[in-house]
Amino acid sequence: MNYQPRPDDILPLLHGVLDAPALLQALPPFAEADAALQAQVLAEAGKFVAEVVAPLNRDGDETGARWQAGAVTLPPGFADAYRAFWQAGWPALSAAPQDGGQGLPAVLEAVLYEWLSAANHGFTMAPGLLHGAYECLKHHGSQELKARYLGKIASGEWLATMCLTEAHAGSDLGRVRTRAALQADGSVRLAGSKIFISGGEHDLTDNIVHLVLCRLPDAPPGPKGLSLVLAPKLLPDGTRNAVHCERIEEKMGLHASPTCVMRFDEATGWLVGQPGQGLAAMFVMMNSARLHVALQGIGLLDAAWQKARSYADERRQMKAPGATGSEASLIAEHPAVARILDTQRAWIDGARLIAYRTGLQLDVARHHPDAKAREAAQQWCSCVTPVLKAACTQQAFEGASACLQVFGGHGYVREWGIEQHVRDARVTMIYEGTNEIQAIDLLLRKVLPDAGAGLARTLLALRDELDASREADADVQRRFAQLRYLTTHIAMAAQAAPRLPYEVADDYLRLVMLALLGWAWARIEAAPGAASNHAASAAAFRRWVLPEFEMRAGIVKKACEAVAASTH
Repeated sequence: MNYQPRPDDILPLLHGVLDAPALLQALPPFAEADAALQAQVLAEAGKFVAEVVAPLNRDGDETGARWQAGAVTLPPGFADAYRAFWQAGWPALSAAPQDGGQGLPAVLEAVLYEWLSAANHGFTMAPGLLHGAYECLKHHGSQELKARYLGKIASGEWLATMCLTEAHAGSDLGRVRTRAALQADGSVRLAGSKIFISGGEHDLTDNIVHLVLCRLPDAPPGPKGLSLVLAPKLLPDGTRNAVHCERIEEKMGLHASPTCVMRFDEATGWLVGQPGQGLAAMFVMMNSARLHVALQGIGLLDAAWQKARSYADERRQMKAPGATGSEASLIAEHPAVARILDTQRAWIDGARLIAYRTGLQLDVARHHPDAKAREAAQQWCSCVTPVLKAACTQQAFEGASACLQVFGGHGYVREWGIEQHVRDARVTMIYEGTNEIQAIDLLLRKVLPDAGAGLARTLLALRDELDASREADADVQRRFAQLRYLTTHIAMAAQAAPRLPYEVADDYLRLVMLALLGWAWARIEAAPGAASNHAASAAAFRRWVLPEFEMRAGIVKKACEAVAASTH
């Protein structure tokens, strides 16, 4: 079965729980973005994804991208689908109207890309980098570069890449060696190779705009010496630039997306931003990029859940406990299968609420007229995006594997398509910063420098949305207090054992995610109609997901106590 976007799953969270229409209409650019408009946009987006993108997924995975003599051909149907995608205006959904965009809220774009990833992750890798390239060029590009490239990137008529990684420099970007030499006419010449470049070469668009991290002559070593250069596949005069795809990788998953080894052979480019400020220019879109990868995870988990749910509602095996009659029971009625399905549903809906709130906060951070509101929204995004990226992608892989289990042996063969989700999901834990790097970023860079004060303010704001007279809400508040206590415990122990925060960072990130999921489910259950729509997944969250909080808290506490014992 192909993935089916379901606006009826999304709108109750956006409108009924988060009150997105009121929040967005209070922001000047979105005064007209009422509930009806949001529903209409999502209805049309769901229709496009279901009818145009989802049907290409299976053949795309089996055929894959093809490389020959430096040229890359994507699977049949992809070029036509992408042309329909950009001509319908979907890449320009949240781009500014003055750049040719539609000027709609970021949260609607977030839902669109969640659905696209669920329906056809390989296809979505191509336009998935457009938003980051657009933001980077809009904020740091020269007027000349923006006049030449910004509108094409905003519309999606030209696709873009982010060229960071080199064979010897994965996450350690300070070791990048690609060279750039300034020319008398203001251009630069690029020389070097990059690996793992998604969409480095393809037949979806005529031109491809490469954003390349590089090092100018006499630049200092390390990340402070990096600059960012825009190097297009086709130069302004229409001639081919000296940018070459040497091969594409043979991967575990994402077969339809070409992961390229790129060589820049004295290629022509132009600086984006100031010399030595390449990372600052490239990471202007870090929060939105992390959110989009988190939504890839949520989408892939939802796609796996849809397949498993459909199979479980048709397949009969043995008798479920308490079943009567002579016919074998549907496997959905067996407690072990029901636990798998309800647990993944609890993750999907809870994580969606946190992710959609984050999408809303991105717009608040950009457009709210009050500086304090913008600052609070930025604090939320800074703390929560690494949590979402790591936790949602880990659950995508582990949850898709659990959904495969519902099929038994049939899940391990290609016929049912569930194994593709397991393969495709695995890389999301690696790119856009590995999940371990996300955890270190959260604890070492976002939480500990101010002894947890920023995170505490974020949690207090969430606490104020709850009703302590409700048992579920009171339980969330207790966990928030426990998280603040553990943060203080880590900060104190780290003074004697500087390695400790690095060792417990993954556990700490899981604690934050589980606390946020507790808040999300408290909000969902308090919304009208939740009892009938979410009863099984709410119960599964409390029984099968939330107890991990105590386990992780115990791990962190034991680690801190071990430090204390060793220093006395």
